[in-house]
Amino acid sequence: MTGDRVTTFAPDSLALNRKLPLWYQVSQSLRASILGRAPHDPLRLPTEDRLAEHYGVSVLTMRQALKELETEGLISRHRRRGTFIEPSARRAAPVRLLGSVDAIVAQQSGERTTVLEHGPAPVPAELAEYFPGLDEATAYRRLRRDGHSGEPTNWAENLVRPELADRIDLADLARWPMTKVLRDAVGVRISRITDTVEARLADPETARLLQVPLLSPILHYTGVTYDESGRVVDVARIHYRGDRFSFSVTVEAD
Repeated sequence: MTGDRVTTFAPDSLALNRKLPLWYQVSQSLRASILGRAPHDPLRLPTEDRLAEHYGVSVLTMRQALKELETEGLISRHRRRGTFIEPSARRAAPVRLLGSVDAIVAQQSGERTTVLEHGPAPVPAELAEYFPGLDEATAYRRLRRDGHSGEPTNWAENLVRPELADRIDLADLARWPMTKVLRDAVGVRISRITDTVEARLADPETARLLQVPLLSPILHYTGVTYDESGRVVDVARIHYRGDRFSFSVTVEAD
């Protein structure tokens, strides 16, 4: 193994979807890796050639992906020295979503996460349609804080099938979004995620957790994750502070 591979940041792998722009998928995957990196990880990225080889794309595609991250302020590029992760790199909102699972992961990465509680719970009546024949699932409640200010930004509820929850490590949930844990740690082959976003007013519990006034505006996100057989494996309900987030979707022509 060469010195370049040893001393540079090692991004996660990526399964490319040929229906979406390759540069976008690569930028979102690398973005999630950067925002979810451990404190001791190197800041120097591999060369363009090595990154292109890692993701299985052309150097031109890789260059476009890096330009996107540079524009966002996540990386800086220095002639002759290389490309480096900005130590103060943080998630910017809104995130452009083009239907990529890695985009969902990137949106939820880069924050300090505390697992508030987890365990068996009855399937709520409003979610019963997603878990036919299942009376009980495993519920996870997590609070996310800004990685720099420590300010609470959102709190999440996940309802996961029990047989999958048995394989989830809570340490992974403290570092990664549930989507990434299910896909990369548990091995679920995710086929699609359906998203619903609506405006709501903060109830007492949301106001307490997010430290906002009662009845202040929040963004309420529901994400339903399906495996390759069409079965629902996870339903996420995330409550975002309205003063910290906006939701943006980009639709591109064929």
